[in-house]
Amino acid sequence: MSKFFAFGAALLAFACALPSFAQDDASKCPEGFVQLFNGKDLTGWKPCKRDFHPYPLLEMTDAERADFYAKHQAEFEKCWTIENGELVNDGNGPYASTEKFYKDFELRLEYKTVAKADSGIYLRGNPQVQIWDTTKEGGKWNLGADKGSGALWNNQKNARMPLVYADKPFGEWNTVRITMKDDVVNVWLNGKQTVKDTVMEYTWDRSKPVPPTGPIQLQTHGGEIRWRNIFIKEL
Repeated sequence: MSKFFAFGAALLAFACALPSFAQDDASKCPEGFVQLFNGKDLTGWKPCKRDFHPYPLLEMTDAERADFYAKHQAEFEKCWTIENGELVNDGNGPYASTEKFYKDFELRLEYKTVAKADSGIYLRGNPQVQIWDTTKEGGKWNLGADKGSGALWNNQKNARMPLVYADKPFGEWNTVRITMKDDVVNVWLNGKQTVKDTVMEYTWDRSKPVPPTGPIQLQTHGGEIRWRNIFIKEL
């Protein structure tokens, strides 16, 4: 009997020693990346009022930019909170904007949203990698929501709809990988490529290119969205 007990104990010890590939593994910073959200507070993030053009933000002095951020800080802290290591927005308030500006990069993150929400990821402060409520009940099939999230929806001349539908159902986390080199963007949503080698247009003046550098911004629009495991690698 003692031999069986010893064998069972050995099996249990072996099982406990196996690596975990659940959320704990996903939350580890990939090699060569840095963490943009520490899971505890808003360090590294600043408020940017909705749809504020990135070129004026770039042209500010450091003092002007600090004053600009300070005007929206109270609302920022009200609408953006941290729960269980997740960055949570209630659908209102200024966008969460990285204090640091980025040129060429690879961005990885996860998000989870709710019905009726409509959000996105701004690259160098420019809209956007789209996040939809893709259901018919969401009421935006006329805008292309039925095609899915993960595309450069604000494009006009270049591709603006995703190559494939890749969204997960409400309540599940979606994984996003984005690369941006010069003005060319690639996007993978839940492991499926939704944007391939597509030029991102500057939304407010299509005669101009997207800014050469700028912040990563998380949009607020229409409903709660949660973010986690936000990592970036400069290229």
